[in-house]
Amino acid sequence: MIDTQTQMESSASEKSTRTGADRTSAPVRRPPRADWRKRGEIALLSGPALLVFLGFVIFPVMMAAFYGFFKWNGFGWPTEFVGLDNYVLMLQDQTFRDAVAHNFAIVVLSLVMQGPIAILFALLLNQKIRGRSLIRVLIFTPYVIAEVVVGTGWSLMLQDAGALNSLLEKWGLGALQNSWIADPSIAIWSLMIIITWKYIGFAVILMLAGMQSIPEELYEAAAIDGAGFWKTQWSITMPLLGPTIRIWAFLSVIGSLQLFDLVNIIWGQYIAATAGTSTMATYMYQNGHLAGNYGYGNAVAVMLFLISLVVALVYQRFVLRRDTEGALTGDSGKARRR
Repeated sequence: MIDTQTQMESSASEKSTRTGADRTSAPVRRPPRADWRKRGEIALLSGPALLVFLGFVIFPVMMAAFYGFFKWNGFGWPTEFVGLDNYVLMLQDQTFRDAVAHNFAIVVLSLVMQGPIAILFALLLNQKIRGRSLIRVLIFTPYVIAEVVVGTGWSLMLQDAGALNSLLEKWGLGALQNSWIADPSIAIWSLMIIITWKYIGFAVILMLAGMQSIPEELYEAAAIDGAGFWKTQWSITMPLLGPTIRIWAFLSVIGSLQLFDLVNIIWGQYIAATAGTSTMATYMYQNGHLAGNYGYGNAVAVMLFLISLVVALVYQRFVLRRDTEGALTGDSGKARRR
């Protein structure tokens, strides 16, 4: 009798142990109502932004791609279907190919000219000097001035009878006078000086923000080791400033590909092509809007969008990849590193 009671207690204990283990190992499931509530909150918060994105980005791009297959004057529903003729005509047009070449020249020159200047200015403003706040304001001021004001002011100064040529003549340097915005050999350089003056402040602020995020202890350790100023900047500042430089370069590339306002204001609708400063955007405006051929203009817009998209994807794939991978955390980052 005692043995039977002992076996029953042992069996009950084992059953209790198995039940406890099963409860411990069984996954805890959320109530269905909690899941639907969470999904509803996500939809409520992201829904308006998603609708705006679809309505003002995706839908216009799709409509532009649709209109690009028609010869359309901008009124009513397009009916004259031309297929890929707009794209074939565009690619065969030497003026469009020149505009694409100008855009990529502006991309390269913007990186080469603005990058080093912005880094040097940021290094200067990162030091404790008198009047640092005033210098920051003066450098950033051109960036917040409207493009219309900037373009109008520079066009008045660079005309043949403008302030620059008058000043050179007054100083006895009349031999240096030139048609700064009409001569195709120097017009692109005039444009680059204007672009650099206009946008250098944004680059300086980005670089300065990146430098101020670098821990001060690294500079103190370098000073203890006897490293000089330029050695410290080259070995510490530049490597840690890499992500900021890459983000700025990406923004500069996309902005250069879509450049329109300054060129259109300074050179007008028809002089830009002969002066060698036309861009894809000014070509689209001239041959689409001004010519009344909105189907062709939409095709140019689609081509501009595709070129910018390809450049952005390639840049993200080969340049920004190290930054995006470094931002990964948790299991997904570990799995990717494996």
